[in-house]
Amino acid sequence: MALSDELKTLNNAFSGLGVDENAGMMTVVTLLKHEFMRFIKNAVVLWAMHPWERDARLVKEAMKKGPEVYGVIVEIACTRSSEELLGARKAYHSLFDHSIEEDAAYHIDGPESKLLVALVSAYRYEGAKDTISTRSKPHLQEVYKHYREISGHNIDEDLDADLRLKETVQCLCTPQTYFSKVLEVALRNDVDKNTKKGLTRVIVTRADIDMKQIKEEYQNQYGDSLSNKIEETANGNYKDFLLTLVARA
Repeated sequence: MALSDELKTLNNAFSGLGVDENAGMMTVVTLLKHEFMRFIKNAVVLWAMHPWERDARLVKEAMKKGPEVYGVIVEIACTRSSEELLGARKAYHSLFDHSIEEDAAYHIDGPESKLLVALVSAYRYEGAKDTISTRSKPHLQEVYKHYREISGHNIDEDLDADLRLKETVQCLCTPQTYFSKVLEVALRNDVDKNTKKGLTRVIVTRADIDMKQIKEEYQNQYGDSLSNKIEETANGNYKDFLLTLVARA
């Protein structure tokens, strides 16, 4: 039965006088099965890709979907090493016949355009450059730490007015905090599909990098283990796949 037919069956089951419980329940189960099959397929495909290609495709998808997922571009630009970001830029050009910088400048409008173009273009290193996109991560982390110590302020609260800049600072200076938040939001029941994709993206891309630290931060921030939360929220092979990646840490 095609997915459109299942939706029609579900609509008919709950239309008119009374409810066809059997038809409705069977259709709901089938729809959920399709949904989790899509999740496991997407997760496995992402896992099988070379990291450079994976990042290139994630950036392309974010540009197509618009401002609500531009955080993915920030995430990739700020949490990959300079060599990894350079590799993603090469893969992007090979796959789409444009540079990331060109597409970012073309597709992204408004005040965040300059920041995002700078982030995907940067090659961070230890030097005297004075923009947030080119300073080294250790340098930025020291600035972040010094700011909090001397001001007594929470920089995350100070940056609430500028979401994209806040994401940039978190990704560069406290990536485990950033990734824990993405996971916590993605594991909620009332979020949209794009937000839910953050669960797959973070676990697949960070499984062999800093998942141990992300798990510890998640436990500290939310008082529950990441594995327990996945157990409660995901199902079937998709759940097993995620738990296997999380356990690798």
